Amino acid sequence: AASSHFCVCMPRRALVAALILGCIVAAHAFMPATPTMKAFAPAQLSIQSGLARALPSARSWRQQTRSLSNLRLTKGSISSLYQAKGRTEDSLKEIASRLATKKFELDVPFMLDMEVQRKSAQALASDLQAERNSKSKMIGMMKGKGEDTTAIMAEVDGLKAKTNEAEEKMKEVEKQLEDYLAQIPNAPHESSPVGAAESDNVEVLKWGTPPTFDFEIKDHVDVGEGINGIDFAAGSKIAGARFVTLAGPVAQMHRALVQLMLDQHTNEHGYKEVYVPYIVNEESLFGTGQLPKFAEDLFMTRHQDRNFYLIPTAEVPVTNMVRDTVLAENDLPLRMTAHTPCFRSEAGSYGRDTRGLIRQHQFEKVEMIQIVDPAKSYEALEELTGHAEKILQMLELPYRKMALCTGDMGFGATKTYDLEVWLPAQDTYREISSCSNCEDFQARRMNARFKPNPKEGEKKKVSNELVHTLNGSGLAVGRTLVAILENYQQADGSVKVPAALQKYMGGREVIEAPVSQKKVKADKAAAATAAEATAQ
Repeated sequence: AASSHFCVCMPRRALVAALILGCIVAAHAFMPATPTMKAFAPAQLSIQSGLARALPSARSWRQQTRSLSNLRLTKGSISSLYQAKGRTEDSLKEIASRLATKKFELDVPFMLDMEVQRKSAQALASDLQAERNSKSKMIGMMKGKGEDTTAIMAEVDGLKAKTNEAEEKMKEVEKQLEDYLAQIPNAPHESSPVGAAESDNVEVLKWGTPPTFDFEIKDHVDVGEGINGIDFAAGSKIAGARFVTLAGPVAQMHRALVQLMLDQHTNEHGYKEVYVPYIVNEESLFGTGQLPKFAEDLFMTRHQDRNFYLIPTAEVPVTNMVRDTVLAENDLPLRMTAHTPCFRSEAGSYGRDTRGLIRQHQFEKVEMIQIVDPAKSYEALEELTGHAEKILQMLELPYRKMALCTGDMGFGATKTYDLEVWLPAQDTYREISSCSNCEDFQARRMNARFKPNPKEGEKKKVSNELVHTLNGSGLAVGRTLVAILENYQQADGSVKVPAALQKYMGGREVIEAPVSQKKVKADKAAAATAAEATAQ
């Protein structure tokens, strides 16, 4: 997922590595986004958000994606993706109608034109090569007869140059087509509701009852600052906007949430915990679909003439563990979970959720990944979503389950459920987990396959098949903390600790609001007055 200097360990906690990565990040300055990047000496590191920007024009994508450094695509992955989309006009138009519900306009004329050019160049190269081979045989025969071969040898040399030219043309067309195909999102599943925006999402269920309060509700910022647990000023001073520091029992609760989630997923839900790199290469991000289209949402570092990226989610390194792999059918399903920090530039979120922990450049998440038999992937989606729901139920946090419409769905997903937790201060539900089935979309880009078991009595050789991949948050740790601070706040400023978390916090039941010095003096003065009155 990264390079030869990275490893995957299992099962280990990510906490120490997070500190190490934090030191690396803090030691190097952030650079402003620029359209190109100069080469740096191997010893130098720089971090940049938004190096490459994918443009909507298919014909300009080639220039844009080639600004990525030495991207080595899995051989055959793009061509197999193209085969899956179909080469005929009718099949392309059918796919186009499905993609249109995802707000993507498939350029069918461009694809057909590229196919005509590719076939033409391929046929020309083949014909020229055949003619060259024929004349080369004639040269041997003429030499055997002692005849002059000067003229025919010149013809062969000319044919070689023309053949190379035709082959280069074919490669250029294929590269343009590859760049375009890399931008095509996954087509939505027929069961996904068709819609244009978030307002068209469909509520599947609600769980729990939102709490009522007989005092003025505070948001998580005021609650957290009131118990000296959240400090946005310190985060801004250290790093900048959309960073935070946590302290005391609030930091302890943040850590306790991670432990609760990992314990539940590994001990009860059957996931294997894995520890993975927090810096990945371009191939990994291409495999899961973040590159090349969403480069501006990533933080990038340049090292030894290659681009590496801070992970936006553990989905990237964990899913890529099966890249270029052929699994046995008996190995499936694979269930893996990982706790990692996540880094996002939030390039398209200017002005949104600027207050609080909802949208940060750095946050933590426990991710769930499943690699499954294609015939069982929608059953797995229901299971995986249920595992995320279980954490919310354990914490007794009201939530609702939403089926995302096609226009609100992610790039690589065919079907997605969002879990939205109740936030009293906003008087609404907000996303805390997104669980998606990507079918074979990521598997094609990663070349991740499995060998089916041969059927009894069948002698025909069994071909490898693409796996289906699923991912989901189980849960976003910071947003879970937000939900607890708001739903469990008390009139005196304290926060109750959910029963499921208490054993991870040394039995603590309440995070008390600190007593101010002013209140201490007032209480002492009142006590002294009462004592004087009693003495009299």
